Amino acid sequence: MASMLFHSSIRKELARTFGATLVILITVVMTTTVIRTLGEATRGMFNPTDVMMIMGYSLLSQLPAILSFSLFLALVSVLTRMYRDSEMVIWLGSGRGLTSLIRPLLVFAWPVFVLILTLALLVLPWAFTQIEDLRDQYQKRSDVSRVEPGQFQESANGDKVFFIDKDSSNKEQGINVFMVTRERGVETVTSANRGTVQVDDGQKRLLLESGQRIEITTDTREINFSTFERYTINLGFDAPSARNFVPASTLPTADLLASPLPAHQGELVWRVGFFLAAINVIFLGLAVSGFNPRVGRASNLLFAFMAYLVYFNMLALGKNWVETGQMPAGQLVLVLHGGMFAVSLLWLTIRQNHWTLRLPARWRAGAKP
Repeated sequence: MASMLFHSSIRKELARTFGATLVILITVVMTTTVIRTLGEATRGMFNPTDVMMIMGYSLLSQLPAILSFSLFLALVSVLTRMYRDSEMVIWLGSGRGLTSLIRPLLVFAWPVFVLILTLALLVLPWAFTQIEDLRDQYQKRSDVSRVEPGQFQESANGDKVFFIDKDSSNKEQGINVFMVTRERGVETVTSANRGTVQVDDGQKRLLLESGQRIEITTDTREINFSTFERYTINLGFDAPSARNFVPASTLPTADLLASPLPAHQGELVWRVGFFLAAINVIFLGLAVSGFNPRVGRASNLLFAFMAYLVYFNMLALGKNWVETGQMPAGQLVLVLHGGMFAVSLLWLTIRQNHWTLRLPARWRAGAKP
């Protein structure tokens, strides 16, 4: 009965600490994501109106790591508090060991495990797909729609520079059009009083009216001047085409399982690694938790944070090893996650049985004065 009450109190305290930690981490990540996304939008990588959508998708893609870190911090904080308030001393003094806490910790954490696995295998590729689609659609928008009124803007393929004043009454028309093109050794400066976007068989064209052209041959510096009443320029296809490059992060997990490519195997190891790491942090947190009144609480939390940081940095480094073919995916999972599980269990066993490293008797005798 006493053990049930003790386990129940641990789970309740873990739930409170986990919730508070999760809210704080999400707030921090949202702040940094907003700053990064706004910077990318100002550089023309995203549509400024899509900033909130990009931020939401980015947050979803980072939730597996946030949940795992929140679980680890909550576990270490609660157990350290119990050591500091001598609750663990009473529990251990009643004949219970550290391993008896594994079951209540796993009972508390299993919904988090399921959520992390779902996010990593299903939601994460969907979120990255949405981000890449928004990025690609904005980059492939037509040349006229790329131009902001009163600003010079480069075309999608980089061979044209536009300046246009848009007519507010019609989004497909613009006034005072100015354009510079460079192709095949000829630089052309074109200006017109009005430009209209027309679509013919899915092909967008810009019809210029009442304008003039200056062609400059870059080799001979020969200049040709002409005027026109109407002049047509191709702008590209109206319908957005498929992405030329599909990142591994956007592929469904089923496609990664069926692909032997190192880049796809690296992405698969990365996704599965979130779930395996979440399980390992339970044992790692139980092993590293403690309280030393001589050095205070901060030192133990700092040590636990460094252990977690090294583990997840190795996870990112291992992904790179698999993608570059330096290590097979199965070997990485066995070495990294299996090794961390073995080290955590060994560490927990040492603390459970109070094992200490002692020098041989003859060495201790020789060390005496």
